[in-house]
Amino acid sequence: MNAITFRCYKPGDEAGIVSLWNRCLVRDPVTALRFRKLVLLDPNFDPQGMRVAEADGAVIGCLYAVRRLLPMHGVELEADRGWIPFFFVDAGYRRLGVAARLLEDAQAFLREAGRDKLLFSGYAPNYIVPGIDMKAYSSGAEFLQRSGFNKLYTAVAMDYSLVEFEVPDDVQQLKREREREGYTFRMAADSDLYELIRFATESFNPDWGRAIREGLQQQLTLQQIIVARHHGELVGFCLHGGYEGVRERFGPFGVDPRERGKGIGKILLYDCLQLMRAQGLHGAWFLWTGEKTAAGQLYVKLGFEITRRFDVMVKAL
Repeated sequence: MNAITFRCYKPGDEAGIVSLWNRCLVRDPVTALRFRKLVLLDPNFDPQGMRVAEADGAVIGCLYAVRRLLPMHGVELEADRGWIPFFFVDAGYRRLGVAARLLEDAQAFLREAGRDKLLFSGYAPNYIVPGIDMKAYSSGAEFLQRSGFNKLYTAVAMDYSLVEFEVPDDVQQLKREREREGYTFRMAADSDLYELIRFATESFNPDWGRAIREGLQQQLTLQQIIVARHHGELVGFCLHGGYEGVRERFGPFGVDPRERGKGIGKILLYDCLQLMRAQGLHGAWFLWTGEKTAAGQLYVKLGFEITRRFDVMVKAL
């Protein structure tokens, strides 16, 4: 077997990394364009954090470590932590210590940057998956466990078929009742944007506000966003196509905690799914929610099915 060398990313590695990625991470393939957008064009990308193993001129392993260089509104630089969004090693070079060496080099990079906590994966804005899919990548999960990572929590991905979708009579009746109480449910307009982005950022997740803002600068349209108001006050929103321009990808979606228990989320969810079906879409899916959360339970009651589970892992550096 040829000698293995270890180094950081250099220009020209892209094709080899993407090719190996698609041979190894078979449940999560990527195109060269998507790799460029999510990794190379990420403002936090640092070539020193992308560790590469090479043999006979070919990429045979890659592990990407990233830390914030630019703050994201509401979270600043998160200066205590770094993330590993992905790693993989060619099947013919596994169990030779390649992944361990890549991880060792990545940890050294993050320690030098003052980080003392390492997560797989959960990196916003450009995460690939929420965490490790233990069913799809059992050997990768075992490697993380052997390397000192512990599970923080489990996120679930869900899918829903829209082929036979209809809004039930009881939901239509609920919506009429709320409208009589002063609630409105409509597509977003320019006049909603400042308040909507602030609401998503401050009440829920800074990445949600970012996704809406950046999405509208790209493929996302106002006709994919529904807002709920009560006597003019914004109390909830729901949209699809907010991430990477994938129209079938549902979310983000949120309701003011003070308004919960009134069915506002259910109405928004059904309205958004109806909107998606009216556009000819045959399915809705998302990558990340808590199975036991209020949102997770709402999805299950509607008929969403859990299709994957991801363990978010953490290690002290």
